Amino acid sequence: MNYYHNLLIRGILAVFIPFSWLLYILTPITIYSVYVILYLLNYNPVISFDSILMADKTLVFAPACIAVGAYYLLLLLILFTKDIKLIDRIKCFLLGSLLILVINLIRILILSILVINYNKVWFDLIHMTFWYLVSGIYVALVWIFLVYLFKIKSIPVYSDLKYLYEKSIFIRKNHNKKR
Repeated sequence: MNYYHNLLIRGILAVFIPFSWLLYILTPITIYSVYVILYLLNYNPVISFDSILMADKTLVFAPACIAVGAYYLLLLLILFTKDIKLIDRIKCFLLGSLLILVINLIRILILSILVINYNKVWFDLIHMTFWYLVSGIYVALVWIFLVYLFKIKSIPVYSDLKYLYEKSIFIRKNHNKKR
């Protein structure tokens, strides 16, 4: 497949894969994973649609709790990076998603245990620390790890723009003027 077809397909995917699809897929994966772990830890959880009930507490899973934005950012980074084979794009997304899921489950479990066993002050403090500091840094670290692991040499967006500029009429005009 030539470069322009590849770029078109990546652009179409980036535009037409809605955030809501990721939310639809990731919400049950996250909630049921948390449920199973809490069950194994003897917290006797009960699932109620987008919530887990334990003792006298209800854990409500908003889209931000599922970390859909992190998965979507990862997807966009992968789609907007030039010169990655399709199979490597898929592997990158699956591995990166698994890494995001694992840290998100750990985060949710820590927060769940805090809200049940301690008080809301500790919950709020840890929750905001994760929200503002850890989440963005973690996605960046996952991307850096994937770049290293898959030996990605391109820079998202920039490499495509540079390539298109070099193939454009602007560079040809400048090149012809120098002769």
